[in-house]
Amino acid sequence: MKNYLKLIRVEQWVKNLFVFAPLFFSGNITNTHLFYESIFAFLVFSFTASSIYVINDYFDIESDKRHPEKKHRPLASGAVSKTSAKLLLGFLILLSIFSIFVGNYIFHTNFWKFGVIIAFYFVMNLFYTFKLKQVAIVDICIIAIGFVLRVLAGGYVTGIIVTNWAVLLTFVLALVLAIGKRRGELINAQISGKTRKALDGYNVQFADIALSISCTLAIVCYLMFTLSPEVQTKFHSRVFYTVIFVVFAFLRYLQQTLVYNKTESPTKIVYKDRYIQVTIVLWVIVFLLQIYFK
Repeated sequence: MKNYLKLIRVEQWVKNLFVFAPLFFSGNITNTHLFYESIFAFLVFSFTASSIYVINDYFDIESDKRHPEKKHRPLASGAVSKTSAKLLLGFLILLSIFSIFVGNYIFHTNFWKFGVIIAFYFVMNLFYTFKLKQVAIVDICIIAIGFVLRVLAGGYVTGIIVTNWAVLLTFVLALVLAIGKRRGELINAQISGKTRKALDGYNVQFADIALSISCTLAIVCYLMFTLSPEVQTKFHSRVFYTVIFVVFAFLRYLQQTLVYNKTESPTKIVYKDRYIQVTIVLWVIVFLLQIYFK
């Protein structure tokens, strides 16, 4: 069971928490009906994302075997057979489709729009797996779009409008995560050889510059988000001061990446780094106070 959980990358489901963003920032997290809809959407998105992970690992078995870390993945190491992976993939796809129909029947909302988002996400990632992940810059943009789709999915399923600044902020934040991951692969490639064709379009210097630009854009977008009229009206002008947490988190991430040369994926850094974890918790608490306790 442990190997199957590793194959579907349950630890990566944390990315799908972006589905809850519209619910949280709209001040409706205590709305039971909308909360259940968001949970349902989170699970469907997680099943779909896991199916993509299985497909990706299945077709990357040979290249993963030559990677210093990916060689330990269930399919590359032989812990899970190809036949079992195919059966698991079929189950996840059927479960996702079935869940969308059930959700549309139970909640009677814009679940069909959510279904379109899921279908687009799945098809886009199929193109990514088979071709586009080998095209530099396009690959990281697709990853970023995937996060935007998560936020839009959360908006559609709850009927909450997602602002333009929220979409732009999500895109550049995801871009930071994607570039950081590519940088880690470049560092590993210097030791073990390049394991991804798209890395031919990158080098460490380019990744460092792109990462700095993306972090700057993310901070600026967050500033504009907090200063936008709808946010100032809904919350309070004091929401502007939450930028302190955002700046600290990005600086800490850049320190881990550029100074300490961490080659782990951004998700793993967030899981392990206590400073970033505390900053995120404080940021959430402050927003809770702003939104729900005025």
